[in-house]
Amino acid sequence: MSMILFACVVRVRDGLPLSASTDFYHTQDFLECRRRLKTLALRLTQYPGRGSAEGRDFSIHFSSLGDVACMAICSRQCPAAMAFCFLETVWWEFTASYDTTCIGLASRPYAFLEFDSIIQKVKWHFNCVSSAQMESSLEKIQEELDFQPPVVLTVEDTDIANGIMNGHTQIHLEPAPNFRMEPVTALGVLSLILNIMCAALNLIRGIHLAEHSLQVAHEEIGTILAFLIPFVACIFQCYLYLFYSPARTVKVVLMLLFICLGNMYLHGLRNLWQILFHIGVAFLSSYQILTRQLQEKQSDYGV
Repeated sequence: MSMILFACVVRVRDGLPLSASTDFYHTQDFLECRRRLKTLALRLTQYPGRGSAEGRDFSIHFSSLGDVACMAICSRQCPAAMAFCFLETVWWEFTASYDTTCIGLASRPYAFLEFDSIIQKVKWHFNCVSSAQMESSLEKIQEELDFQPPVVLTVEDTDIANGIMNGHTQIHLEPAPNFRMEPVTALGVLSLILNIMCAALNLIRGIHLAEHSLQVAHEEIGTILAFLIPFVACIFQCYLYLFYSPARTVKVVLMLLFICLGNMYLHGLRNLWQILFHIGVAFLSSYQILTRQLQEKQSDYGV
């Protein structure tokens, strides 16, 4: 019997099915599992990036990232690493084929019917190819699962989500990050070090000025903020470089603007070279943030 029995791609915000594999199973237990999968699809915004719902004979595995989630019904014998490796592969194939605008504008179920054949090929690959041939990919996924285990739901959890059972508190779960960025470069490490140094200089000067300005006129408050706001912006630049964040470009421009305006305001307390150094580090960090993208998926097969 195949390990992966059914798979589909859904839109996270409303659970709209976008594409699915062909369904060859019609037992009562499998149809019940399909119903629960549909229930979970409507509630994906409430659950982490990866999760599993265990049943008696079948398991539902789901993995959501951005606007798209992939879901699968697998036999209980299917290893979790294989299931999530399969889901991640389908996700990369789908997002490489369709942009977020097309996905967001889809208004009818199974709008991307032509992708069904891709799901079938990927499903066949994982069901027929031995684990040894996918060893490196499975090991990588297993390491991620060990570090950040997927949430495990029960049959009762899916019923609660569907409103079947009453008198229970709805489950709130912390979303698990599932973004993988490109490796950090040597220039990126340098920008982090320089950014932290600039942040430390701003913090020290700001606190020192605040300690000696408690009795001074309100004009000093602007100078203190001119040190502390760039400090926060420098720290946030470090965060934007290390971790993926939506609307990165807008945030990068805002942080760069805060740093530039703050240093221009400090003209007189800092000489020209000091101002150019802080602004130069801010531009370097901004460039590194914008050029570090999501890691490209390397497939282990051809479809």
